[in-house]
Amino acid sequence: MGGGFLRRLGWYLVGLSLGLVFLVFFVQKKAGEKGVEFCYFPNCRVLKDLRAKPITYSPGLEARFSRDSVLWHSFFTEGNVDFRKSDTKAEPCKIYRIKNDADRVIIVESCASDVKVKSLD
Repeated sequence: MGGGFLRRLGWYLVGLSLGLVFLVFFVQKKAGEKGVEFCYFPNCRVLKDLRAKPITYSPGLEARFSRDSVLWHSFFTEGNVDFRKSDTKAEPCKIYRIKNDADRVIIVESCASDVKVKSLD
């Protein structure tokens, strides 16, 4: 009985280690090629969705965002969505209020096919 258990434990450990090697290889390859990020929290999911759509700007804002990529980056990759002041139930487009680290705020309108930056405070 003792030899059977050790044999099963050995096969279990071999299978587990092979599975872990494949998992690590797969995750590193996916993340390296496509820049996959795992977004589980609402803030991350909203920002990822906004970055995936074409972005348009209200008059006067396009020039500001096109010449200042750091400003764009601060909102759409590292911003904090204020869900209390956002209208996530609006139809047909949801309205989000996003704050960056410098306490600047933008209001964006997220529709099914695109995103429009409405204002910059």
